[in-house]
Amino acid sequence: MSGVLRRILAFVLFGVLAGPALSQELGAMARFEAGNVQDRWGGSELRLEISQGVPWRIFTLTNPNRLVMDFREVQWGDADPSALDKSDRIAGIRMGGYRPGWSRLVADLTEPLIVESAELVTDVSDGGATITIRLEQTDQASFDLTAGAPRDPRWDLPAPAVVDAVPPRDPDRVSIVLDPGHGGIDPGAERDGITEADLMLTFGRELQDVLRRAGGFDVMLTRDGDYFVSLEARVAAARDAGADVFISLHADALAEGEARGAAVYVLSDEASDAASAALAERHNRDDLLAGIDLSQSDDRVANVLMSLARLDNAPRSEALAKHMLDGIRNAVGRVHKRPLRSAGFSVLKAADIPSVLLEVGFLSTEEDLKNLSDPIWRQGMAAGIRDGIIAWRDEDRALAPLRRN
Repeated sequence: MSGVLRRILAFVLFGVLAGPALSQELGAMARFEAGNVQDRWGGSELRLEISQGVPWRIFTLTNPNRLVMDFREVQWGDADPSALDKSDRIAGIRMGGYRPGWSRLVADLTEPLIVESAELVTDVSDGGATITIRLEQTDQASFDLTAGAPRDPRWDLPAPAVVDAVPPRDPDRVSIVLDPGHGGIDPGAERDGITEADLMLTFGRELQDVLRRAGGFDVMLTRDGDYFVSLEARVAAARDAGADVFISLHADALAEGEARGAAVYVLSDEASDAASAALAERHNRDDLLAGIDLSQSDDRVANVLMSLARLDNAPRSEALAKHMLDGIRNAVGRVHKRPLRSAGFSVLKAADIPSVLLEVGFLSTEEDLKNLSDPIWRQGMAAGIRDGIIAWRDEDRALAPLRRN
């Protein structure tokens, strides 16, 4: 590794190279104002103009090759990634919220590019700042040696805090974790200015209220804002909450063909059909698209795959899916023509928790888009899901003694 690169990776983290950026309060939010990526001799140059200096960091990832920049915090507004990218060495750019208080930019590289220099310069006249990243061509072996997300306790660990003891669980209550899909840098499906991430967060909050009013349910969301949550973190949130049920909420769009009505997916090593396999593959790429370092993902996933627990919970998950579909059908009158499906969704791999993925509808279908945008229709959908969960809860409790035997 060159001395320049070592210095970049050592000091760029949290804005140390930025100088005046350190004086910014951590809660300050900068605005993206302009920028571009252009090829130059032997590499590329990325230039971002923001309203003020903020702590930031930069690193590269492999499999596939990506450049990742984190900021605390940049408001991207109406920035158009396609207009920003004028480089043949950058296949595409995504930007958005990454976690509360942090924003992320991810650039897909068409070839190995190593960080030659990185600097933030502040304009003393108006407080604005310009970040300039120069990338130079390298071979894949050299790229791999320098790739990887940096580990720093200020980023990877929460601030120290006094945590209250968790009170004993009431056995008569059911703990439900609702998982609004996508978020932040990963908006999910988009149509007519509507994003899957925003729509499912709205519906998740509405469903949470409906379930709480029903009584007997403790309900939490994996995210309660427009920020990214990794697939692993969504599963971990359910397990940390001691969830009895995990429901991931989505409203995808199909590139080809047409689908309408709700469908519920359960986990399976083999997909029930080609469309389900393609959907699972697309969902499982969310972490990659958001710039997650997946170099240890196999080990992490392996810790979750408990085969004995899955044997017990697979039929419970399928029963939950069937009861939810019955409730939805009774409430809104229509479900997908093949409503119960299965595929290898990573977000359903908490083997010790009955888990399903619900496609509330499809943004690519005009009728579903109209329904999903209608708060009255969404209330009916939420009521149907509630009724299905109640029916499943009662049946599951009745079958509990047989499972223990």
